[in-house]
Amino acid sequence: MTRPASAAIAVYDTTLRDGAQREGLSLSLEDKLRIAHCLDRLGVKFIEGGWPGANPKDVQFFWELQQRPLQQAEVVAFCSTRRPGQIAGEDELLKALLAAGTTWVTIFGKSWDLHVVEGLKTSLDENLVMISDSIAYLRTCDRRVIYDAEHWFDGYLANPDYALQTLAAAIEAGAEWIVLCDTNGGCLPHQISEIVAAVLDRFPSLAPDQTGPQLGIHTHNDSETAVANAIAAVQAGARMVHGTINGYGERCGNANLCSVIPNLQLKL
Repeated sequence: MTRPASAAIAVYDTTLRDGAQREGLSLSLEDKLRIAHCLDRLGVKFIEGGWPGANPKDVQFFWELQQRPLQQAEVVAFCSTRRPGQIAGEDELLKALLAAGTTWVTIFGKSWDLHVVEGLKTSLDENLVMISDSIAYLRTCDRRVIYDAEHWFDGYLANPDYALQTLAAAIEAGAEWIVLCDTNGGCLPHQISEIVAAVLDRFPSLAPDQTGPQLGIHTHNDSETAVANAIAAVQAGARMVHGTINGYGERCGNANLCSVIPNLQLKL
């Protein structure tokens, strides 16, 4: 049975970044390039290559792919929002992100008020501006932006109004994908379903039948439910799924795309 085009799910592979954080796994530059080309042949839509500026290997990886481009997949560079008190155009991490030369970029921002105050040591309002500034700046540089809402489910459970404000900032600044991240892997499928539904209720423009920005899901496996959570999010309206080959990733790993993809293809 062919899935209608309107219901197509974008697969976003983060094996080369999030997956590489698995304990004991160390990918060489050639490993990363070989894996990227294999994923490309498999038909993966987005391949997250790494965090340029975080280490020389990732800088070289993006340079090599400019010389040996992929045939189908979009390679994505990853970074955080600008830092507190910085101007987006002067932030060294964002400069490195742009230097990677990718059409698509993913930036992550804080969703949980606790992390804003205790981690970033800044105000809740400044964090909203950081999200907005960073995305708007990248858009002026002709980049297409995927926004990863880090620890979004924890943030929503702690302070739903503020967590929703962070998404509004990303949407209004021009992000094309809004990805809800269960970063610590603590949610169960019913929570994912309920919270994704709440997001779509608050932002009807993210619904699958709309032509604007779309919703994605990024799950971790600490509760052994990463695959189930990803599928639950799709059933609730998400149209992008993040994961890794074999579920590789830090701690207990990420959603295993080797399980997610056939379940989505054959059972939904």
